[in-house]
Amino acid sequence: MEYKQTELKKGIKLHSIKTDKFKTNLIAVFLTTNLTRENVTKNAVISAILRRGSKTMPSQEEISKQMEEMYGASFDCGLDKTGDNQVLKFYIETVNDNFLPQKGENMLKTSIEELLDIVFNPYVENDSFKKEYVDQEKNNIKQRIEGKIDNKARYSMDRCIEEMYKDSPFGLYKLGYIEDLKNIDGKNLYLYYQELIKTCKIDIFVSGQIEDSMVEELQNNENIEKLQERIPKFVLPKELNKQLPKEEKVVTESMEVTQGKLVLGLDVSLNDEDLRYDTLIYNSILGGSANSKMFQNVREKAHLAYVASSSYLRYKNNIFVNCGIEISNYEKALELIKEQIEDMKKGNFTEEDIENAKKGIIATINTIDDEQDTGITYYFGQELSQSNISIEEYIKRIEEVNKDDIINIAQNVAINTVYFLKD
Repeated sequence: MEYKQTELKKGIKLHSIKTDKFKTNLIAVFLTTNLTRENVTKNAVISAILRRGSKTMPSQEEISKQMEEMYGASFDCGLDKTGDNQVLKFYIETVNDNFLPQKGENMLKTSIEELLDIVFNPYVENDSFKKEYVDQEKNNIKQRIEGKIDNKARYSMDRCIEEMYKDSPFGLYKLGYIEDLKNIDGKNLYLYYQELIKTCKIDIFVSGQIEDSMVEELQNNENIEKLQERIPKFVLPKELNKQLPKEEKVVTESMEVTQGKLVLGLDVSLNDEDLRYDTLIYNSILGGSANSKMFQNVREKAHLAYVASSSYLRYKNNIFVNCGIEISNYEKALELIKEQIEDMKKGNFTEEDIENAKKGIIATINTIDDEQDTGITYYFGQELSQSNISIEEYIKRIEEVNKDDIINIAQNVAINTVYFLKD
């Protein structure tokens, strides 16, 4: 896998990932912009509207028909919250030119052109997104926002983040808010879309068996040519030297549930970007694997949780402990979780724990090039954090972490918020 990046224009980058491992090419366009209450709901609607049609393919039916003609190519889109940014994502996957039944076709060029057309040349009527499309997608997003309570584990995590980051961008829900939908119409949404395209960070990823000539083709693409240079509006994830909370916030919410959901949001204060690798190991030992203290002690030995794990959110330097528990076991489970956090501070873990954590993390890193989308996700993460660490260097950094490094992280971890969903 050979990775290279090229600046097409200021604020607009091409990321090429050459690999012979797949019979397909995967093309992605990511639009990254600041996460704000004013625009979070608009971005969610735009993400949905753009898939409805472009100037050359004015409906989803036309897009589907074009994908079929491209030997069954697939088109998809999504929306993410990444640190204090919102990312609109668009993908086309198509068969590599080397495997086409007819030689001489340039399916890679065609798929790039079609994806750029969908993102940068949307279907509009009289300087407005089509009213029918906007109304339908607003209703779809309203239903998705209302349905977020259906997944109680995800809902509890979102609520913990919301409580931790009240009045901060990261506390916003990625799909926005129902009360903000009513103010969106086709005309003001199109005006906002034009502003977004002028100011957002644009990253184009192409993964597969690709030629260097693709750079020139992209630079000459009419949709790229009409884009302006920009100093992109996005936020670098520099959550270092956090002020650790002196006391934890406790939030309890009642809902019709049969199982309690307990989420602990932990702050991690780092004074160096490179300590994120140490934090990965710390998290793995605490709750990030089947060998972890959370899994072994809270779930397996004490039988206080159906689910007991933790995850590290590197863009914000937070660790989230997640447990599904009997509601009556809340106090016992919380006490035992806190014991695991204290044990980490005291160094109550073994060299075997460290080696198991490293093996698990390195095994995951080694699968990055097994799927084209995970390769793109890895390099996009590097781009957003501006770290540009190769996979080999990443593994080396993990291997170098020792017990003292992990204890140092543990000393700089504190509980920010305890969130409990009960009946």
